[in-house]
Amino acid sequence: MAPPIPLLAVRGSDGTSLLRGPPSCEQHSAFQRDSRVSRCVTFSRDGTLFAWCNGHSVSVVKSSDGSIVSTFDLPKTALLEFSPLGSVLVTWQPYSKSQDCSQADANLQLWELQSGRLIKALYQKKVDCWCPSWSEDEQITVRSVNNELHFFENNDFNTIANKLHMQKVSDFALSPGGQPSKVAVYVPGSKGAPSFVRLYQYPVLGGPTAALANKSFFKADKVTMQWNKKASAVLVTASTEVDKTGASYYGEQTLHYLAVNGETALVQLLKNGPIYDVSWSPNSAEFCVVYGFMPAKATIFNLKCDPVFDFGTGPRNAAYYSPQGHILVLAGFGNLRGQMEVWDVKKYKQVSKPQAPDATHFSWCPDGEHVVTATCSPRLRVSNGYKIWHYTGSVLHKWDVASGSELWEVRWQPFPDGSFPVRSVKYQAVPSELGTTQAAPTQAYRPPALRHLPATPSSKLHEEEPPQNMRPGASGEKSLSKTALKNQRKREAKKAAKQEVKPEPEPPSDPAPVSNSQSEPTCGDLEMDKKIKNVKKKLKAIEELKDQQASGKVLQKNQLEKIQKEQQLLKELEELQLGQ
Repeated sequence: MAPPIPLLAVRGSDGTSLLRGPPSCEQHSAFQRDSRVSRCVTFSRDGTLFAWCNGHSVSVVKSSDGSIVSTFDLPKTALLEFSPLGSVLVTWQPYSKSQDCSQADANLQLWELQSGRLIKALYQKKVDCWCPSWSEDEQITVRSVNNELHFFENNDFNTIANKLHMQKVSDFALSPGGQPSKVAVYVPGSKGAPSFVRLYQYPVLGGPTAALANKSFFKADKVTMQWNKKASAVLVTASTEVDKTGASYYGEQTLHYLAVNGETALVQLLKNGPIYDVSWSPNSAEFCVVYGFMPAKATIFNLKCDPVFDFGTGPRNAAYYSPQGHILVLAGFGNLRGQMEVWDVKKYKQVSKPQAPDATHFSWCPDGEHVVTATCSPRLRVSNGYKIWHYTGSVLHKWDVASGSELWEVRWQPFPDGSFPVRSVKYQAVPSELGTTQAAPTQAYRPPALRHLPATPSSKLHEEEPPQNMRPGASGEKSLSKTALKNQRKREAKKAAKQEVKPEPEPPSDPAPVSNSQSEPTCGDLEMDKKIKNVKKKLKAIEELKDQQASGKVLQKNQLEKIQKEQQLLKELEELQLGQ
């Protein structure tokens, strides 16, 4: 059976449309393009449903044939989301109340799709964590209310099945997958106490031993928590708004690892600087971190938080795994030039290095073969448009908005896992009429005065680090422990020293002339010689003080007293020499 063709939703000032995916990217014949301005669009988790709000109503249609499923009279809707099984549609509109009314209307609404019935209307003032979180089987729903978590079961939102209340729950993340569901909870520190993240397994939420894992840390104004696909571990990026040391404009970040078996660790990064992006591999066995002052490093770590492969340094601030996990894209968007590095994760070999300047959006197509990059407004209001690429660097489709129009969003239609097979990685660019945009090799800037001279390593602005395999056993040195490696290096150094050719002895030369102090006659009396030496030392110090005085330096009282003793010392020296 042939794999399905993904759809691409495009939302802009000209309306909302669906394109029938790569490589042709033509208008989806079953979907009637909506020319009215759309506030938001979304697909259901399995991609079978598509919803959008055009400022008049919220419409839900089937992606395959465009037939209408439900329509809701909600013109002010700003955000939309489906429950995992597509049975509930969540709508949110900005919270507001009039002066005449003391209580505003509930702005968060949950609708049953099949009947169009309103299940529950709730109040949600903040946009952060606006949507409730479901387990994939929809047996459990979690919502944050007044610094505590409310748990609902089987989409019954009239009864709170369980609560998790601590000092001040600021954020949470529900694990993906089915039962048993787990939740990661973040509580910010206060009054000198550290912040902490704890993992719980529903429904055991209370008691001193209820937490599966606990990790506390300082220097955290906010955190980002990411579960891996198997729900066995969480990565917590803790960040502060301001770096008190002044080393980074982006504040200070640390990366922590928590596993459901109780293991916790601080991920030791190989370069100082901000953490730009953290991404789990779909196999849940490793993760990639982009970090460090520019040029940034990118490293893959295993579940023991040991580095497996280091991609060296480069202009990058994001990492994107393909849905199948066989390809990794390291990219530099935003204030960088849009360079993308495409890597074969299994062989750790670079596939291509295309460039998408001014891109503000990147996402993988569910087939694991294509990606979309887009320049969207309001991030950039000029040169809006999108490109469909093959991961080998070929541009298959390009669309630029008309003058005076804007592009706001592009979004791929999702598919269940296993819908697309894992294909072998290609290294040869696929044919395309639009060609490729491989970045030409660049050289560091050199002042005009140095351009006629040969390039030297010292003329580089940054020291570039090449990629290296850090997996144990990848080389002879890496297979040894730290102590054994240190001892081996010592033995090699000793061996090299022994093998060096010793210099031939030089022929005897005339004895070096002795100094005046050594050529002076001595009386053979050690005590007398010692006294003469001390007197000469004092006279030398007086000469130095006199030179300093002649140069204009103001001397101290004790220094002036030393100068006054010069005649006395000269007389004493004369008597000692006569007595020899």
